[in-house]
Amino acid sequence: MTLTAQEWLKKIHELPLDRPVRIMNVCGGHERSITMAGIRSALPECVELIAGPGCPVCVCPEEDVYQAIQLALRTDMILVTFGDMLRVPVNVPKKEVRSLEQAKAAGADVRPIASPREAVRIAQQNAKRQVVFFAAGFETTTAPVAAMLLEGVPDNLSILLSARRTWPAVAMLLDSDAPGFDGLVAPGHVSTVMGPEEWNFVFEKHDIPTAVAGFQPVSLLAAMYSVLRQLLEGKRFLDNCYPELVRPGGNRAAQAQLAEALNDTDANWRGIGVIPSSGFSLQKRFAKNDARLQFPDFDTENRKRAGQMPPGCECASVVLGRINPNQCKIYGHACTPKTPVGPCMVSDEGACRIWWAAGVRENTATGVKTVADSSSIPVLPEKPE
Repeated sequence: MTLTAQEWLKKIHELPLDRPVRIMNVCGGHERSITMAGIRSALPECVELIAGPGCPVCVCPEEDVYQAIQLALRTDMILVTFGDMLRVPVNVPKKEVRSLEQAKAAGADVRPIASPREAVRIAQQNAKRQVVFFAAGFETTTAPVAAMLLEGVPDNLSILLSARRTWPAVAMLLDSDAPGFDGLVAPGHVSTVMGPEEWNFVFEKHDIPTAVAGFQPVSLLAAMYSVLRQLLEGKRFLDNCYPELVRPGGNRAAQAQLAEALNDTDANWRGIGVIPSSGFSLQKRFAKNDARLQFPDFDTENRKRAGQMPPGCECASVVLGRINPNQCKIYGHACTPKTPVGPCMVSDEGACRIWWAAGVRENTATGVKTVADSSSIPVLPEKPE
């Protein structure tokens, strides 16, 4: 019998929880569903849900964004990218172009796309111009990029690849002195492609209960119940609470395409640092379509010194689950969706943007609320009577 979300919530409240429990999710879609459905406030007070490294836009290296901006500004090429990359800011003086959106306003030919096929179509329609596809994402969106390469792309299309793998970031957290969570809700879409088995290391090596979830409250609550029950009963395993799409072994065809077109590589995560085997690079046979090789003059090594988050921005701590979005001092003040300082306020998968969209206006670090209809006017706390 399939339980409703309300029934799963009742089962969670009936569990004899006697200590605080922290459960991390590592998917921007999960965080959006959790926040918009009000799941946090519906759970027992001792259960804390943490947003982890689930936003590829948020961790895309600053030097990659800067390179894309310079390619767009200083050449006659067309630069295409997924829409939420357009507003990601880089660390340059305010008088300079700080995002692809600003580059477009300055006259660069920057176009948002929704799929790799659009990049191919634009290249075919503009055969006399170079087209660069700035491709950031996790495994789910990277597999179609690999498929595009294997199908064959026009000679005038190059890929500036800034893709990341999800599980190495979680492994990095678990190998640290203070991972900060007691249970894991593993990402559904990534598991659909790569297989749920990728997450076995969480319970096998670290003794932390894990459950794969989909994006509806029913699946998320079922996964949370499984994690909590595993903790109580002292059992550790990987529970698949998204059987509609997640199958043992995952999507073998997609995995084969990733392996055939791309290499695993150590990769930099913005504000976090280099994580071993956490990125992808194009295989040598696609050198003619590798923007890093075709346009080496725009790969600026000194940008890596500026690769941290902007001053005052604590996106890295949010991504790692060390603080909540509204515990960043500039949340709701200098940083809002209209005037984003850090990438977590830009992307629809960024925890800061998600919390803001859900109506979270109080900054717990400063005690100041922001008017719901404004992104810049703070409301001071009322004086106690």
